[in-house]
Amino acid sequence: MRVLVIGANGQIGRILIEKLQELADFTPIAMVRKAEQVEAFQNQGIEAVLGDLEGTIDEMASLFLAKKADAIVFTAGSGGKTGADKTMLIDLDGAVKSIKAAEKAGIKRYIMVSAFGVNHWHDNEVPAGVKQLSYYSAAKYYADLFVEASSLDYTILRPTSLTNEPEKKHIAVGEQLLEKTISRADVAQVIIEALKNDRTIGKAFTISSGELVIDQALNEAR
Repeated sequence: MRVLVIGANGQIGRILIEKLQELADFTPIAMVRKAEQVEAFQNQGIEAVLGDLEGTIDEMASLFLAKKADAIVFTAGSGGKTGADKTMLIDLDGAVKSIKAAEKAGIKRYIMVSAFGVNHWHDNEVPAGVKQLSYYSAAKYYADLFVEASSLDYTILRPTSLTNEPEKKHIAVGEQLLEKTISRADVAQVIIEALKNDRTIGKAFTISSGELVIDQALNEAR
């Protein structure tokens, strides 16, 4: 499976690319926004391509087709140092463009890396952490809604607070995980297990570190 990773130079993206490179059944393709990032990945023997989430849908669809992608992983983000404008252009509009581009290119499999609790953005009782992040939560909420309404074989992942701890390879799935954390390495592994498992299609998973091995946790989640 050829997996194009949008946001490949981000912290989760880099880990995911390295993991995919080690697996015989996967070929990672890094989509990045700077020429020096393309060169850095290519120096590691990884396919890489320049892509602009602020460009057009047609441009992105053409890129997906040129790279013969079988699946798209969206793990891009504007970053904590930008304002609401870039959050809306990358985390929301960029995500929507990638969904439309995947549909246009005929690519069905799509993994969205979202954020904890954003599915409650319109609830009467919005979780404090979700409410505090305001425009970021709104962007993620609407991006998730858009992929759910699409024709894609999507999986949405909503990790709790992210850490750089070593992976534990065990997770928990559920809405009760507010105070929990999960390593970026474990999120990357969950993405891979979701790509392997068609039972994750059409589902959203809130994930944290836990006691179950990843494939078991995903299979047992409702």
